[in-house]
Amino acid sequence: MIEIKVPSPGESITEVQIAAWLVEDGQQVEKDQDVVEIDSDKATLPVAAEADGKIKIIANEGDTVEVGSVIATIDTDAVGTIQKKDKPKVEESVVQKEPAKATDNKADAVESKQPAAKSNIDLTISPLARKLMETENVSEQQLIDFFKSNRVSKKDVEFYLNEKDHVSSTTGGNIPGASAWTGSRNKETKKMSMLRKKLAQRLVSVKNETAMLTTFNEVNMTPIMELRKKYKEAFKEKHDVGLGFMSLFTKAVTEAIAHFPAINSQINGDEIVQFDYVDVGIAVSAPKGLVVPVVRNAEILSLAEIEKEIKRLAVKARENRITIQDMEGGTFTITNGGVFGSMLSTPILNPPQSAILGMHNIVERPIAVNGNVEIHPMMFIALSYDHRLIDGRESVGFLVKVKEMLENPERMLFGSKKPVEVLLGL
Repeated sequence: MIEIKVPSPGESITEVQIAAWLVEDGQQVEKDQDVVEIDSDKATLPVAAEADGKIKIIANEGDTVEVGSVIATIDTDAVGTIQKKDKPKVEESVVQKEPAKATDNKADAVESKQPAAKSNIDLTISPLARKLMETENVSEQQLIDFFKSNRVSKKDVEFYLNEKDHVSSTTGGNIPGASAWTGSRNKETKKMSMLRKKLAQRLVSVKNETAMLTTFNEVNMTPIMELRKKYKEAFKEKHDVGLGFMSLFTKAVTEAIAHFPAINSQINGDEIVQFDYVDVGIAVSAPKGLVVPVVRNAEILSLAEIEKEIKRLAVKARENRITIQDMEGGTFTITNGGVFGSMLSTPILNPPQSAILGMHNIVERPIAVNGNVEIHPMMFIALSYDHRLIDGRESVGFLVKVKEMLENPERMLFGSKKPVEVLLGL
């Protein structure tokens, strides 16, 4: 008999929550097969079986258990039930591949000229989401393929069971823009996840233990958008990754920190810790809450390297594979509320860091340029900082420097007048 114990997800973590069992009680499991996912206050971690045998589940989903406690056992001398796998539907594809009998040559000719049938999944997409898809060249089929590749969990099925009647009764199926309210007075109570509890504690502590202040500025995004438009295809062809706004903002932040190093420092008791490197945390909205994976040594990375690292971390976060090591040790954070349509906000510090930059949506607005009124895509940016460590001169100067770098991309290389091809690594 082998016991499955809760592993320690990290230092100072004493308890976790059973997120989901990936196998059923009494099922036959194999060595190194993931059998359960556990939620700590920082990440979701899988736990694998240590041997072949029949599993007996002791702790239920949603239970809070201590690190080191036994949550299941594996009987290596017994054989459990074998989980049936759905057979692939090959018969239908075989039938479709068989040539049709020649009954009407004209009909066959017309049919062959018709474009390939679209997916029978009809997505309801908001205007903001549609605009973002157009900007990032994301198709509906790409979204469908992405969501189809994700594993459907027990919670997804429970959500469907709870909401299916609301959809059918109030929206007449899937009518875009229709309300999902039913007029009922029901309420639901569910246990707060470990991640959400820790997040709540940290946010309250920031408000209580720091002198947080926010300063604002706005950026004319025309130079950045023109740069992306001009070099996007060449950049992707050479580096096999898209050129997004986040890498440009990350690079602008690292260059601005070189001028205002106090932004990249922290308070530790009665001491100030200042770093000669910049580990940038990128806030990502994951299925179970906000996580902040870290891009290490962002100050020495190229735009392509930053893009690849951000993409790698974002995929891990969306798939709930992010680890504690991926999120430890950040010195500065960037959060982008603009992807959700936010016009302006005051981001909350990510302790023990002393500053965080908030990006927002891009809106065309009239501005004065050389005495003339012109329409340009503008973005508000916000810097929240700990006033105990960072003075107003430094915070405002830092934000102005970020604005300057973004509006003059060629100056991101410490004021270099070299062409932007050098910056893009082309």
